[in-house]
Amino acid sequence: MNPLKSDEFPSFYAAYVDTVIGDVKEVLNEQIVSFPAFLDAIPAGRSEYAYAEGKWTIKEIVGHVIDTERIMAYRALRFARNDTKALPGFEQEDYVTNARFKERSLGSLAEEFILVRKANMALFESFNEIELTRKGLASDRLISVRAFLYIVAGHLNHHRNIIKERYLEPVK
Repeated sequence: MNPLKSDEFPSFYAAYVDTVIGDVKEVLNEQIVSFPAFLDAIPAGRSEYAYAEGKWTIKEIVGHVIDTERIMAYRALRFARNDTKALPGFEQEDYVTNARFKERSLGSLAEEFILVRKANMALFESFNEIELTRKGLASDRLISVRAFLYIVAGHLNHHRNIIKERYLEPVK
């Protein structure tokens, strides 16, 4: 796959896109194994931790990653199929508040992540070069199908780094 161009995505996604090194599909496939392994290594009871008042717990972050991946894959599907209707944004705080992620085990969230990612990989692999370069409006911004692959991979990288730095590092 050709490198992503800056005109294929809104600049606010650059922080995610820039974390993706190498072939994006290889990164996405690698994350199917590495992210659940990362979650499995989190100390017992730590998944309920939030580093400050009003911040999500680790379980809520993982649930947010899953929800966001579903939304981005849906957007990619719409644009790949040449659906030209603009797609609205979504309020991530409302999704997390209403999802009850705290009631679930971290293991069940890891399993759900694997299933969602495998399904999305089948979808992403089905796109040809023409479909990957199609663009549409999401959250009032022009974005390519291909960019969604980078955003999905980079969004996970971003949140894994936050978990490492803000949720696990203080624990010695």
